[in-house]
Formats: sequence, C-alpha cells, structure tokens
Amino acid sequence: MMMTVVPAGLNETKDRLIIIDQTLLPNEEKWLELDKAEDIWEAIKKLRVRGAPAIGIAAAFGLYVCSLKSQATSVREFRKEFEEIRDYLATSRPTAVNLFWALDRMTERFEKEENKTLDEIKEALLDESEKILREDQAMCKAIGEYGLSLLEPKMGLLTHCNAGGLATSGYGTALAPMYLGHQKGYDFKVFADETRPLLQGSRLTAYELSKAGIDITVICDNMASQVMKEGKIDAVLVGCDRVAANGDTANKIGTSGVAILAKEYGIPMYILGPTSTIDLNTPRGTDIVIELRDEDEIGNSFGRRTAPKGVKAYNPAFDVTDAEYITAIITDKGIVRPPYTENLKKLFDKNIH
Repeated sequence: MMMTVVPAGLNETKDRLIIIDQTLLPNEEKWLELDKAEDIWEAIKKLRVRGAPAIGIAAAFGLYVCSLKSQATSVREFRKEFEEIRDYLATSRPTAVNLFWALDRMTERFEKEENKTLDEIKEALLDESEKILREDQAMCKAIGEYGLSLLEPKMGLLTHCNAGGLATSGYGTALAPMYLGHQKGYDFKVFADETRPLLQGSRLTAYELSKAGIDITVICDNMASQVMKEGKIDAVLVGCDRVAANGDTANKIGTSGVAILAKEYGIPMYILGPTSTIDLNTPRGTDIVIELRDEDEIGNSFGRRTAPKGVKAYNPAFDVTDAEYITAIITDKGIVRPPYTENLKKLFDKNIH
C-alpha cells in the first residue's frame, strides 16, 4: 500500500483549500479548510503544508479559491486583486522554487484567458491548479521508477526530512522508489533521520512509511555516521527545494552533512525532485536565498524548553549541498549525472525539443 493522504486539495464544492495539518502529525490527523489568503499564507509559513511540490499545489489552489471571493466587476480590477494575492502568497517561503513556479503558472494561465469573462477566467484558474496536481502525481511515479532503477532488493536506504506523499501528492520524490520497491517486494530497510529542529523525519517520514508497511527505523541526526560505518546504508535518497544550474542543491538543513558523510563512506547520494525544482536562472548554490526561521523552534519546540531562556539560536531552514557530493539528480524526465552545468541544461533542451 502507498501513502494515500494527499496533503493539499479542494473540498467537494471546490471553494476551499483543504490541507492536513502536518504540525500535528503523527499524533493527530486534522484537516483544515481555508479560503482566506492570510490563512493560506500562515499554513505555508508555519509548515502546516510543507514540501516543495505540496507547497506549489497548495499555492495554486489557494490562489484560485481566493479569487472566488473577488467582488471585481472588470477583468482589470480582478487582475489587480489576483496579483496582490499572488505576491502576498509568494512571501510565505523564499527557498522552495515550486511556490514561485506554481504562482507563475497561474499567472500565465490568467494572461492567456484575459480576454474572456470573469467566470471563464476563474474556471481556467481552477483547471490550471488541477493540472498542476495531476502533473505532480505523474511526476512522482516517474521519479520513483527512475530512482528504483538505481537500487537493488534488500538495500539499506537513508533519507533526511520528508519527501514522500505528505510533501507532494502521492508517491513523493525521495520516498517514491521506496513505495514502488515495496510494491515489487524489494524489502528495503529504511533509516530516517529525525531532522531537527521540527522532526519531519521522525514525525512525518516514519508516519507515512510505517503506515505503508515499509520497514522504517528512526535515528537521531547525529547517528548517520555510525549507521553508515556499520554498513547499514547502501544509498542516500533525499528531496530538494531548489537545484541551481551547476547542481548545487538546497534541501532541509542537515542534508549537506549527510552528503559529506556519504562521500566519505563511498555511499551514493541521490537527489530526487521534479524538473520544476531545477532553477537554471540560479547559477550556483551561493545564490539561493536561505530561509531563517524563528529561534524558538530550536529552544522551545513542542511545548517544552530545551535551551535556557534568552539564549540566542541560529535557525536556517535549509542548507546547500555542493554538486561535488551528489552522485546523481533523479528527475521525472530522467537521471542527470555530472557535469551538472552541462547536463541539467541538456535535460531541458531535450524536453523542449
């Protein structure tokens, strides 16, 4: 069985964004119905919905449901309101490129339909957001199939953060080969880093993989080296929030450390993500804006203080793994290996033609 919870979608009447509140998992499954821009912004910012593809899906549906509340009587007025909501949602998370990609998709569709009636434009926005969802589902399966082609039965796999069904719309990215392998009887032994400070590995990855019947073991972030040294890990699979043109990759904080360890132990390090996460307009990892989050997430998470009150904390949400530590980037359009500057561009050129 695969993860069946789609983290973002529409209600039956298609006038509200529905998300599962991931901040409450694994202890409570609570669904939120949102139709206000402020609530959707807060849900993205506070990680009630998270994971680059899921953020993009939520933003697209969110932009649509907010447009339904418009009182504009002309396309010009409606366009102004649309752009205000779009720009506001874009401020929620600066690192994940899928957020901006999805909002740009919605804008392009608006511009294509601009000469039609307001009702027709809104219907087109709904159609575009549903296309983004369907494309994501197909993308996840394709990534899983490409990823599985690099793996063997009985392998031990390490993953960091959560790049599964909760972060996308189905199979996930980094977890997709695990789901497909499970269906084929590969009997993987999966290890999930806790992923401090918000524990997306132990709260979310362990939750969905165990729900699917996959062998999953949670380890603290600082145990990765020991588990690798003991020979328990044959490959590392992680997702990505933005891939620069040279292959440098931004992902959840702690990923670069795992990549450095993997190279030291001779373990392949695979980045799995959709082509929409590859940003050829960002030359290198040093150009990626890294989101800084609330200091309290480190010293006072989950209702209990773990650091002295008043002590400063530094809380970057992501780090950048240099391309030299990445064995391959697995996308929905194929597997890309070094040199990344040349081959990532070829991936897009091939699909354009």
